[in-house]
Amino acid sequence: MTTIDEARCRVSPPKRRKWRFGSIDVALLALVSAGFAYFAHQTEAVLHYRWDWSVITAYLVKTDPKTGGIGPNVLLDGLLTTIRLAVWGLALATIIGVVMGFARTSRRLLPRLIAGAYVILIRNIPPLVFIFIFVFFIASQVLPSLGIAETVDHASETTRWWLSLLFGPPRLIENFAAGLLCLSIFAGAYLTEIVRAGIESVPKSQIEAGDSLGLSRFDILAFVVLPQAVRNVVPPLANQSIQMIKDSSLMSLVSVQELSFVAQDVQVATHRVFEVLLFTGGMYFIICYGLSLAFGRLERRTAIARV
Repeated sequence: MTTIDEARCRVSPPKRRKWRFGSIDVALLALVSAGFAYFAHQTEAVLHYRWDWSVITAYLVKTDPKTGGIGPNVLLDGLLTTIRLAVWGLALATIIGVVMGFARTSRRLLPRLIAGAYVILIRNIPPLVFIFIFVFFIASQVLPSLGIAETVDHASETTRWWLSLLFGPPRLIENFAAGLLCLSIFAGAYLTEIVRAGIESVPKSQIEAGDSLGLSRFDILAFVVLPQAVRNVVPPLANQSIQMIKDSSLMSLVSVQELSFVAQDVQVATHRVFEVLLFTGGMYFIICYGLSLAFGRLERRTAIARV
Protein backbone atom coordinates (compact mmCIF):
# COMPACT_ATOMS: atom_id res chain seq x y z
CA MET A 1 0.00 0.00 0.00
CA THR A 2 1.42 3.39 -1.01
CA THR A 3 1.99 5.77 1.86
CA ILE A 4 1.42 9.51 1.69
CA ASP A 5 5.16 10.25 1.80
CA GLU A 6 5.80 7.90 -1.13
CA ALA A 7 3.03 9.55 -3.12
CA ARG A 8 4.52 12.97 -2.46
CA CYS A 9 7.94 11.82 -3.61
CA ARG A 10 6.46 10.70 -6.92
CA VAL A 11 5.10 14.18 -7.60
CA SER A 12 7.59 16.06 -9.70
CA PRO A 13 7.61 19.83 -10.11
CA PRO A 14 6.29 21.18 -13.40
CA LYS A 15 8.95 21.20 -16.07
CA ARG A 16 9.59 24.24 -18.14
CA ARG A 17 8.89 23.58 -21.78
CA LYS A 18 11.84 24.11 -24.08
CA TRP A 19 11.30 26.77 -26.69
CA ARG A 20 11.82 25.60 -30.27
CA PHE A 21 12.07 27.75 -33.35
CA GLY A 22 9.94 25.91 -35.90
CA SER A 23 8.64 26.53 -39.39
CA ILE A 24 5.51 28.28 -38.11
CA ASP A 25 7.66 30.70 -36.10
CA VAL A 26 9.77 31.42 -39.18
CA ALA A 27 6.64 32.06 -41.24
CA LEU A 28 5.15 34.40 -38.63
CA LEU A 29 8.43 36.29 -38.28
CA ALA A 30 8.67 36.67 -42.05
CA LEU A 31 5.05 37.83 -42.21
CA VAL A 32 5.60 40.47 -39.52
CA SER A 33 8.82 41.67 -41.19
CA ALA A 34 7.03 41.90 -44.52
CA GLY A 35 4.27 43.91 -42.89
CA PHE A 36 6.74 46.42 -41.45
CA ALA A 37 8.53 46.66 -44.79
CA TYR A 38 5.23 47.25 -46.62
CA PHE A 39 4.26 49.92 -44.09
CA ALA A 40 7.59 51.72 -44.53
CA HIS A 41 7.31 51.53 -48.34
CA GLN A 42 3.72 52.80 -48.40
CA THR A 43 4.58 55.62 -46.00
CA GLU A 44 7.41 56.76 -48.23
CA ALA A 45 5.61 56.24 -51.54
CA VAL A 46 2.10 57.48 -50.73
CA LEU A 47 2.78 60.13 -48.10
CA HIS A 48 6.17 61.11 -49.58
CA TYR A 49 7.66 60.69 -46.13
CA ARG A 50 11.43 60.52 -45.81
CA TRP A 51 12.60 58.47 -42.85
CA ASP A 52 15.26 60.04 -40.63
CA TRP A 53 16.15 58.07 -37.51
CA SER A 54 19.01 60.38 -36.56
CA VAL A 55 16.50 62.58 -34.74
CA ILE A 56 16.00 59.82 -32.17
CA THR A 57 19.71 59.74 -31.37
CA ALA A 58 19.86 63.53 -31.20
CA TYR A 59 17.02 63.71 -28.65
CA LEU A 60 18.08 60.61 -26.75
CA VAL A 61 21.50 61.80 -25.57
CA LYS A 62 23.22 65.16 -25.62
CA THR A 63 26.71 66.58 -25.15
CA ASP A 64 27.40 69.09 -22.41
CA PRO A 65 29.04 72.12 -24.09
CA LYS A 66 31.01 72.98 -20.94
CA THR A 67 32.40 69.60 -19.93
CA GLY A 68 32.04 67.70 -23.19
CA GLY A 69 30.39 64.80 -21.38
CA ILE A 70 27.42 62.85 -22.68
CA GLY A 71 24.15 63.00 -20.73
CA PRO A 72 20.49 62.10 -21.18
CA ASN A 73 18.37 64.23 -23.46
CA VAL A 74 14.59 64.75 -23.32
CA LEU A 75 13.57 61.30 -24.65
CA LEU A 76 15.78 59.46 -22.19
CA ASP A 77 14.63 61.77 -19.37
CA GLY A 78 11.03 61.00 -20.28
CA LEU A 79 11.74 57.27 -20.30
CA LEU A 80 13.35 57.50 -16.85
CA THR A 81 10.34 59.45 -15.57
CA THR A 82 8.03 56.72 -16.90
CA ILE A 83 10.07 54.08 -15.08
CA ARG A 84 10.01 56.14 -11.87
CA LEU A 85 6.25 56.57 -12.13
CA ALA A 86 5.75 52.85 -12.65
CA VAL A 87 8.08 51.73 -9.83
CA TRP A 88 6.86 54.17 -7.19
CA GLY A 89 3.27 53.90 -8.40
CA LEU A 90 3.31 50.11 -8.11
CA ALA A 91 4.81 50.31 -4.61
CA LEU A 92 2.25 52.84 -3.39
CA ALA A 93 -0.65 51.11 -5.15
CA THR A 94 0.38 47.80 -3.57
CA ILE A 95 0.27 49.37 -0.11
CA ILE A 96 -3.17 50.81 -0.84
CA GLY A 97 -4.36 47.52 -2.31
CA VAL A 98 -3.17 45.44 0.63
CA VAL A 99 -4.71 47.76 3.22
CA MET A 100 -8.01 48.07 1.36
CA GLY A 101 -8.00 44.37 0.46
CA PHE A 102 -7.82 43.40 4.11
CA ALA A 103 -10.47 45.99 4.86
CA ARG A 104 -12.72 44.40 2.23
CA THR A 105 -12.48 41.05 4.05
CA SER A 106 -12.70 42.50 7.55
CA ARG A 107 -15.23 41.23 10.06
CA ARG A 108 -16.13 44.83 10.95
CA LEU A 109 -18.70 46.74 8.93
CA LEU A 110 -17.00 50.17 8.79
CA PRO A 111 -13.75 49.03 7.07
CA ARG A 112 -15.79 47.02 4.56
CA LEU A 113 -17.96 50.04 3.76
CA ILE A 114 -14.95 52.38 3.30
CA ALA A 115 -13.03 49.92 1.10
CA GLY A 116 -16.14 49.02 -0.89
CA ALA A 117 -16.99 52.67 -1.54
CA TYR A 118 -13.38 53.33 -2.65
CA VAL A 119 -13.41 50.44 -5.13
CA ILE A 120 -16.86 51.24 -6.52
CA LEU A 121 -16.06 54.94 -6.92
CA ILE A 122 -12.67 54.59 -8.61
CA ARG A 123 -13.46 51.61 -10.85
CA ASN A 124 -16.63 53.18 -12.25
CA ILE A 125 -15.10 56.54 -13.23
CA PRO A 126 -13.33 56.83 -16.62
CA PRO A 127 -9.57 57.28 -16.17
CA LEU A 128 -9.45 60.65 -17.93
CA VAL A 129 -12.25 62.07 -15.80
CA PHE A 130 -10.60 60.80 -12.62
CA ILE A 131 -7.21 62.24 -13.61
CA PHE A 132 -8.56 65.72 -14.31
CA ILE A 133 -10.73 65.79 -11.17
CA PHE A 134 -7.92 64.57 -8.92
CA VAL A 135 -5.11 66.70 -10.32
CA PHE A 136 -6.92 70.00 -10.91
CA PHE A 137 -9.40 69.94 -8.03
CA ILE A 138 -7.64 67.96 -5.29
CA ALA A 139 -3.88 67.73 -5.81
CA SER A 140 -3.61 71.38 -6.94
CA GLN A 141 -5.09 72.43 -3.60
CA VAL A 142 -3.43 69.93 -1.27
CA LEU A 143 0.15 69.68 -2.56
CA PRO A 144 1.01 73.42 -2.42
CA SER A 145 -0.20 73.57 1.19
CA LEU A 146 2.29 70.82 2.10
CA GLY A 147 5.22 73.05 1.16
CA ILE A 148 7.00 70.41 -0.92
CA ALA A 149 8.49 72.90 -3.41
CA GLU A 150 9.81 75.18 -0.65
CA THR A 151 11.37 72.24 1.18
CA VAL A 152 13.11 71.07 -1.97
CA ASP A 153 14.37 74.58 -2.76
CA HIS A 154 16.05 74.85 0.65
CA ALA A 155 17.47 71.31 0.59
CA SER A 156 21.18 70.62 0.34
CA GLU A 157 22.87 69.72 -2.94
CA THR A 158 23.22 66.11 -1.88
CA THR A 159 19.52 65.87 -1.03
CA ARG A 160 18.55 67.49 -4.33
CA TRP A 161 20.77 65.02 -6.20
CA TRP A 162 19.03 62.07 -4.55
CA LEU A 163 15.62 63.62 -5.23
CA SER A 164 16.49 64.08 -8.90
CA LEU A 165 17.66 60.47 -9.09
CA LEU A 166 14.55 59.02 -7.43
CA PHE A 167 11.81 61.44 -8.51
CA GLY A 168 13.17 63.45 -11.42
CA PRO A 169 14.01 67.17 -11.64
CA PRO A 170 13.37 68.89 -8.27
CA ARG A 171 11.64 71.85 -9.95
CA LEU A 172 8.96 69.46 -11.27
CA ILE A 173 8.56 67.38 -8.13
CA GLU A 174 5.03 68.67 -7.41
CA ASN A 175 3.84 67.63 -10.88
CA PHE A 176 5.47 64.24 -10.41
CA ALA A 177 3.86 63.82 -6.98
CA ALA A 178 0.41 64.72 -8.35
CA GLY A 179 0.76 62.20 -11.20
CA LEU A 180 2.14 59.55 -8.86
CA LEU A 181 -0.72 59.89 -6.36
CA CYS A 182 -3.29 59.88 -9.15
CA LEU A 183 -1.84 56.76 -10.77
CA SER A 184 -1.45 54.96 -7.43
CA ILE A 185 -4.98 55.68 -6.21
CA PHE A 186 -6.46 54.59 -9.53
CA ALA A 187 -4.43 51.36 -9.71
CA GLY A 188 -4.94 50.69 -5.98
CA ALA A 189 -8.65 50.10 -6.56
CA TYR A 190 -7.89 47.21 -8.93
CA LEU A 191 -5.17 45.85 -6.65
CA THR A 192 -7.69 45.92 -3.80
CA GLU A 193 -9.90 43.45 -5.63
CA ILE A 194 -6.88 41.31 -6.51
CA VAL A 195 -5.84 41.13 -2.85
CA ARG A 196 -9.42 40.45 -1.76
CA ALA A 197 -9.74 37.61 -4.26
CA GLY A 198 -6.40 36.17 -3.11
CA ILE A 199 -7.46 36.23 0.54
CA GLU A 200 -10.85 34.69 -0.19
CA SER A 201 -9.22 31.95 -2.28
CA VAL A 202 -7.70 30.45 0.89
CA PRO A 203 -10.01 27.64 2.12
CA LYS A 204 -12.02 28.64 5.18
CA SER A 205 -11.24 25.25 6.70
CA GLN A 206 -7.59 26.30 7.12
CA ILE A 207 -8.61 29.52 8.86
CA GLU A 208 -10.93 27.55 11.13
CA ALA A 209 -8.08 25.13 11.84
CA GLY A 210 -5.92 28.08 12.89
CA ASP A 211 -8.69 29.25 15.20
CA SER A 212 -8.98 25.80 16.73
CA LEU A 213 -5.23 25.79 17.41
CA GLY A 214 -5.55 29.03 19.34
CA LEU A 215 -3.75 31.23 16.81
CA SER A 216 -4.46 34.93 16.94
CA ARG A 217 -6.01 36.82 14.05
CA PHE A 218 -2.61 38.27 13.15
CA ASP A 219 -0.91 34.84 13.22
CA ILE A 220 -3.58 33.37 10.96
CA LEU A 221 -3.11 36.19 8.45
CA ALA A 222 0.69 36.05 8.59
CA PHE A 223 1.27 32.28 8.58
CA VAL A 224 -1.85 30.79 7.01
CA VAL A 225 -3.55 33.28 4.70
CA LEU A 226 -0.74 35.44 3.29
CA PRO A 227 1.62 32.69 2.04
CA GLN A 228 -1.17 31.14 -0.01
CA ALA A 229 -2.75 34.43 -1.08
CA VAL A 230 0.55 35.78 -2.41
CA ARG A 231 0.97 32.77 -4.70
CA ASN A 232 -2.59 33.18 -5.97
CA VAL A 233 -2.29 36.87 -6.81
CA VAL A 234 0.97 36.70 -8.81
CA PRO A 235 -0.69 36.37 -12.28
CA PRO A 236 -3.22 39.21 -11.86
CA LEU A 237 -0.59 41.34 -10.12
CA ALA A 238 1.68 40.91 -13.14
CA ASN A 239 -1.12 42.00 -15.45
CA GLN A 240 -1.85 45.06 -13.33
CA SER A 241 1.84 46.02 -13.21
CA ILE A 242 2.06 45.96 -17.00
CA GLN A 243 -1.18 47.91 -17.22
CA MET A 244 0.30 50.54 -14.90
CA ILE A 245 3.21 51.07 -17.30
CA LYS A 246 0.77 51.83 -20.09
CA ASP A 247 -1.52 53.91 -17.89
CA SER A 248 1.43 56.13 -16.94
CA SER A 249 1.18 57.66 -20.44
CA LEU A 250 -2.11 59.27 -19.35
CA MET A 251 -0.13 61.46 -16.96
CA SER A 252 1.08 63.43 -20.00
CA LEU A 253 -2.38 65.06 -20.02
CA VAL A 254 -1.57 66.83 -16.73
CA SER A 255 1.94 67.98 -17.72
CA VAL A 256 3.92 65.16 -16.12
CA GLN A 257 6.97 65.00 -18.39
CA GLU A 258 7.10 61.26 -18.95
CA LEU A 259 7.87 59.49 -22.24
CA SER A 260 4.59 60.23 -24.04
CA PHE A 261 4.70 63.91 -23.05
CA VAL A 262 8.23 64.55 -24.31
CA ALA A 263 7.56 62.44 -27.43
CA GLN A 264 4.78 64.86 -28.41
CA ASP A 265 7.16 67.80 -27.95
CA VAL A 266 9.80 66.12 -30.11
CA GLN A 267 7.21 65.44 -32.83
CA VAL A 268 6.21 69.10 -32.91
CA ALA A 269 9.82 70.32 -32.93
CA THR A 270 11.14 67.94 -35.61
CA HIS A 271 8.03 66.90 -37.62
CA ARG A 272 9.37 63.33 -37.39
CA VAL A 273 6.05 61.74 -36.45
CA PHE A 274 6.53 58.09 -37.37
CA GLU A 275 10.07 57.77 -36.02
CA VAL A 276 9.13 59.21 -32.64
CA LEU A 277 5.92 57.15 -32.40
CA LEU A 278 7.68 53.91 -33.31
CA PHE A 279 10.47 54.60 -30.84
CA THR A 280 7.98 55.41 -28.07
CA GLY A 281 5.93 52.29 -28.77
CA GLY A 282 9.10 50.21 -28.88
CA MET A 283 10.19 51.47 -25.45
CA TYR A 284 6.82 50.64 -23.92
CA PHE A 285 6.93 47.21 -25.55
CA ILE A 286 10.42 46.45 -24.21
CA ILE A 287 9.47 47.43 -20.65
CA CYS A 288 6.13 45.58 -20.69
CA TYR A 289 7.55 42.47 -22.36
CA GLY A 290 10.47 42.41 -19.93
CA LEU A 291 8.04 42.58 -17.03
CA SER A 292 5.93 39.78 -18.49
CA LEU A 293 9.03 37.57 -18.75
CA ALA A 294 10.06 38.38 -15.18
CA PHE A 295 6.60 37.70 -13.77
CA GLY A 296 6.34 34.54 -15.84
CA ARG A 297 9.51 33.24 -14.22
CA LEU A 298 8.20 34.24 -10.79
CA GLU A 299 4.92 32.44 -11.50
CA ARG A 300 6.78 29.26 -12.43
CA ARG A 301 8.80 29.45 -9.23
CA THR A 302 5.66 29.83 -7.12
CA ALA A 303 4.11 26.90 -8.99
CA ILE A 304 7.12 24.73 -8.11
CA ALA A 305 6.94 25.87 -4.47
CA ARG A 306 3.27 24.92 -4.37
CA VAL A 307 4.01 21.29 -5.35
